[in-house]
Amino acid sequence: MKKQAIAAFDFDGTITTKDTLIEFIRFTKGTGRLVLGFALFLPLLVAYKLKLYPNWRLKQQVFFFFFKGMRQVDFDRYCEDFCQHSSYIIRHKALEAIRKHIENKDDIVIISASIENWVLPFAKRLGISSVMCTQLEVDADGHLTGRFASKNCYGEEKVQRLLQLYPHRTDYHLTAYGDSAGDKALLAFADQSFYKKFE
Repeated sequence: MKKQAIAAFDFDGTITTKDTLIEFIRFTKGTGRLVLGFALFLPLLVAYKLKLYPNWRLKQQVFFFFFKGMRQVDFDRYCEDFCQHSSYIIRHKALEAIRKHIENKDDIVIISASIENWVLPFAKRLGISSVMCTQLEVDADGHLTGRFASKNCYGEEKVQRLLQLYPHRTDYHLTAYGDSAGDKALLAFADQSFYKKFE
């Protein structure tokens, strides 16, 4: 019996040409605010580059700075608008690969450290129904707390998320696509892996 075929794609740098956190901040806050914000975080950015500060903590602090207190409905509206205005960041070769998997009737999932709210509109546009990303915490009044409600979907967490969706590893053939250190665990877990295939 033929195994189920699953294709797992990273998002930033794999499907897209740019880091969508940066592009989303630019889209919602403007370039000036983006530059000012990252200037304030420069010491932490240097510490991160030197591997002295964890990826998830830096990312959450940046997100907290820019989006704490925003209404979720407004944030989600920005996410939809961002997708509508950002088709230029989708890699043409990645789109071709996704379409081939769709034609083959493979299951396709995006597994990304990016924020789920803005990945979902892109996934829908690409014909992908399954998304496993970093999720946001929302307070009782419907405002973003600036914190994450899930673990940052990075590194080994990508494998754990995949296993939540597809727990019986021997029942499927996994193809994985990634472009960074955060994808290496998932790529190693796959039957077939492609690193920076679309660049």
